[in-house]
Amino acid sequence: MTDTPAPMPTNSRDKSRWKRFRESDFFYAFKRSPVAIISFTVVSILVLSAVCAPLIATTNPFDPATLNLMDGFTPPMEPNAFTGNTFILGTDDQGRDLYSTILYGMRISLFVGAAAVLLAMVIGITLGLISGYFGGWTETIIMRVADVQLTFPSILVAMLIFGVAKGITPVEYRDQMAIWVLILAIGLSDWVQFARVVRGATLVERNKDYVAAARLIGRSPWAIMIKHILPNALSPVLVIATISLALAIIAEATLSFLGVGAPPTQPSLGTLIRIGQGFLFSGEWWILFFPAGTLLALALSVNLLGDWLRDALNPRLR
Repeated sequence: MTDTPAPMPTNSRDKSRWKRFRESDFFYAFKRSPVAIISFTVVSILVLSAVCAPLIATTNPFDPATLNLMDGFTPPMEPNAFTGNTFILGTDDQGRDLYSTILYGMRISLFVGAAAVLLAMVIGITLGLISGYFGGWTETIIMRVADVQLTFPSILVAMLIFGVAKGITPVEYRDQMAIWVLILAIGLSDWVQFARVVRGATLVERNKDYVAAARLIGRSPWAIMIKHILPNALSPVLVIATISLALAIIAEATLSFLGVGAPPTQPSLGTLIRIGQGFLFSGEWWILFFPAGTLLALALSVNLLGDWLRDALNPRLR
């Protein structure tokens, strides 16, 4: 009678996984890329700062009780002429500390961008799997709708969806629902690229032997699409999602800059830029400069990280 080996402890399994990750080609490529390291560091710092905003911010800029109009237009690192208060990044026209406002505004921008990309992924992956697996009229209708949407700039599609959704929302709930309407508008305008990529991968995978074997044992089409085909399409989807996150953040900032995005009571980075550009030529440059610099650093870092991820996950470039 042979003794059965004892199960490996959980800590040992975790260490083994971490060791395999450190020895993988992916981690090796990451260590060899200064752009990836810098981009990942900047993104991590900004995301952690936004998540921990209630802990590291000096005030809550969304709470009117904490605001003092006498602190308005205070330059960075200079005491206010009336109150004597000093702010590291200065204040805006309402006396809000720009450091705290940027942290809270970045939370909204990141939340809208991530939620919009997640919505676009769910819609695009579902439609891409259906069109690629079933084909026929189903594929024709879905892809022709995608082609028609591609003929319009995504920001115009988002503005149209935002206007329609806001128009059917009761007036008393518009400010409360503005963020969710913004997510819906950006998500519905960005699903096409996910659908096209997943459809292409599905067309390749559906004719392989493992899919035929799954059909023979009685697996349902949805089980085959989700458990067999979808895992083989996740690599390009992950790359597109990373790049789309930067585009979604910029789209949110653009809509908010145009006055059709986040409400003034909950300003995002785009809203702060819109407020700051009105005071740029009057000498209060910091109201525009710091939110715009934060948005630039966030979008550029995410975009560069997505470009590196695309190259790292492409087997042809290895």
